[in-house]
Amino acid sequence: MRDFVRVGFRLRRAQREVKLVYTGFLLFVALGLGTNGVMQLWRIGPSLARIAAYFRGGELGEAMAFPKTFGELLELTHFHAFMMGVVFLILAHLCLATGLATPWKAALILLALGGSLGDLAAYWLLRYLSPAWALLQLLAWVAMWLGYGGMLLVALWEMWSGATR
Repeated sequence: MRDFVRVGFRLRRAQREVKLVYTGFLLFVALGLGTNGVMQLWRIGPSLARIAAYFRGGELGEAMAFPKTFGELLELTHFHAFMMGVVFLILAHLCLATGLATPWKAALILLALGGSLGDLAAYWLLRYLSPAWALLQLLAWVAMWLGYGGMLLVALWEMWSGATR
């Protein structure tokens, strides 16, 4: 982590051992994002009606979903706020240590941040205000996938592409 405070630090120039550690972290993040995506698509579903039914209660295919309780949403928020905050911090730092143009770095970071905050807000709004907030939930998922996935791929490319700058 000490490398990040050096002016001009780039992942491309990091020691091989450091690159291996960062790559291990990125593989865990990719696994987490992948399983999260499978749960979003398989357990909830990609349609606005299914997203609303998952949080508000209703039919989910052949199964019946009960409305999420205050306690369930509180637990989900607590876990996601801590975990996504840490993942966001590390991925954003890795992204900043790449040669990607500043506007693209900012776009990826803002997509991930906005998606994460939208995700946290959406299930509360969905459950207690209106099923119309399912659109926010879906957009938050897309923003998170683009932001976090983009930062992950850019960091891996920067470390292992072999190109020099």
